[in-house]
Formats: sequence, structure tokens, C-alpha cells
Amino acid sequence: MREIKAEELRDCVKRLCIEACCVLPQDVRDCIERGRQEETWAPAREILDHIIENYHIAEDNNVPICQDTGVACVFLEIGQGVHITGNIEEAVNAGVAAGYTEGYLRKSVVVDPVFNRKNSGDNTPAMIYYDIVPGDKLTVTVAPKGFGSENMSQIKMLKPADGLDGVKDFILKVIEDAGPNPCPPVIVGVGIGGTFDKAALMAKKALLRPLDEKNPDPQYAALEEELKEKINAKGIGPQGFGGKTYALAVNINTFATHIAGLPVAVNINCHVARHKTEVL
Repeated sequence: MREIKAEELRDCVKRLCIEACCVLPQDVRDCIERGRQEETWAPAREILDHIIENYHIAEDNNVPICQDTGVACVFLEIGQGVHITGNIEEAVNAGVAAGYTEGYLRKSVVVDPVFNRKNSGDNTPAMIYYDIVPGDKLTVTVAPKGFGSENMSQIKMLKPADGLDGVKDFILKVIEDAGPNPCPPVIVGVGIGGTFDKAALMAKKALLRPLDEKNPDPQYAALEEELKEKINAKGIGPQGFGGKTYALAVNINTFATHIAGLPVAVNINCHVARHKTEVL
């Protein structure tokens, strides 16, 4: 049994919070820059130029790419051969608090969602997701999620009779409802199947898949490409100023479901698609 100290996890989360907020992943940059090359609408090209300039400035100066440094979503893949000494949840939250404080990242979490919307002061608690996997490694992914895009996300419990057309129609409706609000270009994460909660989690995890990786299932790979083309053909464009660069990617995750159900969740992420992973 391999031991990892909770302090190691804390320090890892702290690092990842700062790095994720200040450095955009290369696969996201490549998609944005490819969109700039292919864009034919002058206002859209100008917006994409500003976006590219912004993330270069952020990295060069180690400052946040966006002022909304989001809620810290922390995904832990814990190997069955790993024992973490200490309290995992406390370690993660301590890492988030340190990262957001020492990195001068905006603290956006309120302690009560309805009656007492008082800021927690350190961006905790984090949203923590656990998966038990084979091996003796601990994989930590921090994905700060801004709410301009999160607020545009939706879930719907379709009926099996709605079928593939129903799935497509719902996803496209979510995009129409969102319009320019999620700061496009965006990444569209989709979860199909499972239960109400499983579909939503799959949609969020879909946002973590590298944009240069195709879906391993050819049918869903084709569906992702079809939806991306239809979304971009709407002409909303970057920041809603028109053009064909709205969706950088549509990533779909699926799971088995009940004979009476067809859950579909859509989790939208703006072009500041921050996530960083480290293996301990």
C-alpha cells in the first residue's frame, strides 16, 4: 500500500488552482487559433485576436486569464493501492484556499445559496468528485468553473421515444438559449444516459477531454462533429458578434440507462476552459 500525505495533496491542489487560472491548455489554444485562421467575418477575427492576446498576457504575467476564476472543481482518481494519510476533503479545501489567496484569484463562493449569500472568503468549499481506479497513483485535476457559462447549462429527462432527433434538438436548443452569454467560443460538454445526476457529471467531465481527441465510438464521434457544424452554422460567433467560431468542440460522454429514460445534460464552458492535472 503506497502512502501519500494529505499535505502533498494540499500543495498539489494549491499549485493547480493557480496554474489552471493563469495558463490555458494547449489544445484549447490550438482550437482558438485554428478558428482565427478559418474565420472569414472581420469582427469575429478581431475578437479572436483579442482572446489570443489575452491568454498570452495572462501566461507571461502569471495573472488570471479571466476575472471570474470560478468555483474550484476538483476531480480525484484514487488508486486502490493508495492510502492518503489525513483528511482528504480538508486537504483539498486547504489547497484551494491557499491557491486562491496566494495567487490573488477572485473568491466567488458564497456559503449559503439562498438565505445568507455571504462570501466564504477563500473560495471554499471546493466541488470534489471521487473515482476509485486500479493502481497506486493519485490523479488530481483542478477545473475552475466560471458561472457565465455554468448558468447556461441545462439538463432534460427525455423519453426514449424522443430518440436521436430529440437529443440533437435539445442540445441545439440549449445553444440557442445560451447565445452570446457564455462568452463564446465555447466547449460543449454532453452527458447522455445514466440518471439525472450521472448525466450532469458526465457532461462536466466531458469538458476535460482534450479537444484534439475524438470520441472512441465512431457513432458518437460523427454526432459530435455534426452538432459542432450545426452549432457553428447558427452564426452567433465569438462573443456573439457573428461568425462561424462558436463551438470549439462538442464532447459527448455516455452511460447505460433505464429502459424508460433518456437523460441528456449539456454543460457549457467558455473559451477560458481551465483545467490542469497532476499525478502523485
